[in-house]
Amino acid sequence: MIAGSILTRVLIDGGSGLNLIFMSTITKIGLDISDKLKPSKAPFYGIVPGNASFPVGTVVLPVTFGTPDNYRTELIKFKVADFKSSYHAILGRPALAKFMAIPHYVYLLLKMPGKTGVLTFRRDLQRFFECEKEAITYASTNRLPDTAEEVLAVAQQYTASGSEIPTKKTNRSASKSPDDIGVKAIQLQEYDPSKTALIGTGLSDK
Repeated sequence: MIAGSILTRVLIDGGSGLNLIFMSTITKIGLDISDKLKPSKAPFYGIVPGNASFPVGTVVLPVTFGTPDNYRTELIKFKVADFKSSYHAILGRPALAKFMAIPHYVYLLLKMPGKTGVLTFRRDLQRFFECEKEAITYASTNRLPDTAEEVLAVAQQYTASGSEIPTKKTNRSASKSPDDIGVKAIQLQEYDPSKTALIGTGLSDK
């Protein structure tokens, strides 16, 4: 349960460094977070393949695992994302640490301490399969941001003109002539002309 609503599509992702809830989920459960939402400009990666995503903001919501007889509730900080997903929310390492939960991916189990004993949860394989199919569909139809398209167009024009796209940043100091900065190149090994070093031209023979 998140904020009092039962969610049936929550991904437990121990490889994720954030907790994510989608704006569509918040709208469906009728939750008003206007007074709880805090601005956030930090992008996150790995949710939309190949793209950086920017959250609407962050919000702290109560998350509950278990039954009325044995349960565990913690306040979890979520980033709010405003794009499509096959899941209602994603709980990553921060949430697992807060709940002191231990996932076992081989047996598809999640265990954590509850109010009266250990809580054990098993993954619904059929629902997981359906979510994965939808996630693949979203990923295949996802369009790159306009900024990335612009960069790609410029790169293609640059290549078409016969110029090469540099693979690394140019060292400004290396672009100057040795004579301009008072140094000269010397060969370090007779059999290998690529082994050189720069020394000052004002040095004496001693």
